[in-house]
Amino acid sequence: MQTVKTILAALAATAMTIPVAACAQSSLSFDGYLELVAAKARGEGVSEGAIRQVIDGLTYNERVVRFDQSQPGSTTSSNSSSFPAFQPYYRRTVTQDRIDGGRRTLARYRSIAQQVERESGVPAEILVAIWGKESAYGAVKGDFDLARSLATLAYEGRRRELFEPELIALMKMVDRGVPRSQLVGSWAGAFGNPQFLPTVYLRLAQDGDGNGVADIWNSAHDTLASIARYFVDAGWERGSPWGVPATVPSGFDRSVFANPMTAPYCPRVHERHAPWRTVAEWRALGIRPQQAIADDTLVSLIEPDGPGNTAYLLTRNYHTILEYNCSNYYALGVGLLANEIAR
Repeated sequence: MQTVKTILAALAATAMTIPVAACAQSSLSFDGYLELVAAKARGEGVSEGAIRQVIDGLTYNERVVRFDQSQPGSTTSSNSSSFPAFQPYYRRTVTQDRIDGGRRTLARYRSIAQQVERESGVPAEILVAIWGKESAYGAVKGDFDLARSLATLAYEGRRRELFEPELIALMKMVDRGVPRSQLVGSWAGAFGNPQFLPTVYLRLAQDGDGNGVADIWNSAHDTLASIARYFVDAGWERGSPWGVPATVPSGFDRSVFANPMTAPYCPRVHERHAPWRTVAEWRALGIRPQQAIADDTLVSLIEPDGPGNTAYLLTRNYHTILEYNCSNYYALGVGLLANEIAR
């Protein structure tokens, strides 16, 4: 039987990499699997020093696996046709403390946030709301060793195609100069004020203050500029709101939901959205926006708490928030928190 060292020697001789599926079908130990990831990282140009800094001495973390397996979508409960109410989530996450914290944060960094808004088109309150939702304005960034968490989740295998590239990206961050000691965050591998994953950091993190480092852990300017870059990359449209609350008349014909919006990702999230129409077309159906929005704006409609409760007309910018976290309640929570921060 070939040993891990024999396989690695063959890799070095042929400059080939082993498909992930080959690892999944074998009985490799945790350490053996990490050496195979190291070989793949070398093939992507990662230095030996960075590889060793990231993976040497790592141990498997069963606690992280339990967290992952308890996430929504891990059980058959995700097949339910019902949706939980939005208002309890809203009351739990858009609290007065979080609103006040957002207002203080915006006041403290107003000149920076306004500069980033001018450059990107993403409103300052949206940037601050993301910061608040992700890390309580930097107060809660996580204390898990990122390398150990990502290595564990990749080895466990249920979502290896997600976590193995993130582990290699972590090595590339070390090559880029990020100290190994700084690589702590959530159990799922996200870190810093905006809770970026390593691949997102490599692609989108910004050096907003011009000091040569994209420091999303400690720099407000870098944090806000990086969040803005994320939204611009996802298609944020300058000058358009994320959405507005709306009232739906009694007796409204909900057959308009018969052909819900479809999307190549998170289909369960998008199936709650009525098809695109202009605001003027929704007005003709009896829907009344409760805030100013141009009649020619394309919007979809969602009723997160069902008929008889507040509905929302959602613009394309709402869908960029979904790119950050594909959950209607997350995206609504960000938008509504931003509204409160801006008051």
